Amino acid sequence: MHRGLLQNHLPERGCKVNYSTIKYCDIANGEGVRTTLFVSGCRRRCPFCFNEEAWSFAAGRLFDDETQNAILASLEPAYIDGLSVLGGEPMEPENQRGLVSFLETVKARYPEKSIWCYTGDTYEELVSGPKRTEDTERLLASIDVLVDGPFIQELKDITLRFRGSSNQRIIDMAATRAAGKVVLWADDPVFATHTMD
Repeated sequence: MHRGLLQNHLPERGCKVNYSTIKYCDIANGEGVRTTLFVSGCRRRCPFCFNEEAWSFAAGRLFDDETQNAILASLEPAYIDGLSVLGGEPMEPENQRGLVSFLETVKARYPEKSIWCYTGDTYEELVSGPKRTEDTERLLASIDVLVDGPFIQELKDITLRFRGSSNQRIIDMAATRAAGKVVLWADDPVFATHTMD
């Protein structure tokens, strides 16, 4: 059963967001099978970034109604576990403004599916630092799992799931909100220990 399309849903306050690519049926950027959106624009510019082509805010295409509707439709099948948002940098102020209503729509329409977000900022920087905007709280409230922290080449570890370097955390946002402090996401023990016992 199709759940309907967005109506007049360009990003709020005239903010235009671009995206560099969308991956459907992705298994690398979060738990299960996911739709993954890579937004454009990043001022952090980490050395050895895997997605340098998305640093420019002008890279790719406009994240318009048609694209948003395609993502919403892609999330409908039962085998899709949720949406992941990467960059670029989703937490750049312009991208926060352009994404917040869309993520709220995804969460309202598919409450059983998870939203993962990857950011080079730490959770603490987003909550009370210079990257906090009037949209940050709403955006964080829509996110189920936040992978935070910059990629650091010296801490790269290919055995880690869903993150590139060991400084990055995978944060369970519902548990964090409930506890009032960062609570890490618990991976399946088979993957967390890197063994098949």
